[in-house]
Amino acid sequence: MKIGITSDHAAHDLRVDLIPRLRELGHDVTDRGPASAARTNYAPWGARLAGEVAAGEFDLGIAICGSGLGISMACNKVKGIRAACVSEIYSARMARAHNNANILCFGARVVGPDVALALCQEFLTTQFEGGRHTERVAQLSQLEAGDTSFIEAAC
Repeated sequence: MKIGITSDHAAHDLRVDLIPRLRELGHDVTDRGPASAARTNYAPWGARLAGEVAAGEFDLGIAICGSGLGISMACNKVKGIRAACVSEIYSARMARAHNNANILCFGARVVGPDVALALCQEFLTTQFEGGRHTERVAQLSQLEAGDTSFIEAAC
């Protein structure tokens, strides 16, 4: 499985710390930058990675900023992306198992290196369960396409 990872300046050091640790666990990780901890905005980095995940260049992505919130919002603006901002293991697992999330986001100012690694490992090793969750994920794609026809029937 090919994994792309990116961050803004606030999460640069955590990203750099995670890459070799993820590789040691057997993950094929590509660092998508930035190259330094110099101030940079999260939106371009998140959107670029999301575009690469959506295009199939990576199977899954990891995007990190100070809180995890801004970069997840940027990722979620890209068609085909389901980025989940998490800070604990259960949500990392459910993001994949129930929501088929394809980008994991978290905050470098929220979780430390060991929790970050645990979140990544949980996310990267959990499979989408399908079943009853398939229709729910399909509805997210419908919303993304501007189709809200299922809302009236449900609500």
